[in-house]
Amino acid sequence: MATRVDYMVDFPVRQEKMRALAQKMAALGIREADLEESFIRSRGHGGQNVNKVSTCVLLVHRPSGLAVRCEQERSQGLNRYRARQILVEKIEQQRLGQASERQQAIEKLRRQKRRRSRRAKEKMLETKHRRAQTKALREPPRDEG
Repeated sequence: MATRVDYMVDFPVRQEKMRALAQKMAALGIREADLEESFIRSRGHGGQNVNKVSTCVLLVHRPSGLAVRCEQERSQGLNRYRARQILVEKIEQQRLGQASERQQAIEKLRRQKRRRSRRAKEKMLETKHRRAQTKALREPPRDEG
């Protein structure tokens, strides 16, 4: 039987997502009691919903002092969930530094964009040239007339 996490019952997301977030929070030692949550009015698009309902979530993790503001969604419940996700990512990045998933993704992009060394570039161009010659041999001979 699956256990329910009491503080995440009102989030409008699937049970698997709620469980994954709860496990990540537990692994990092983030307790719901350490979080201070307040609701304020969002800004931007959304019309009457934005003007009348406090859907923006301000989440503060007291032990670390990290604060997260989330107003991505139009519903308060989804913003509460997303704010916790963002907070977990920030704390993970702060604690793990280079080992965090986000940092590894950034490093991977940097390596991909890095310029090739002259030797590697020459080797790559040589391979392309050889391939082009092979393909050129497949063409039928031209009629010169």
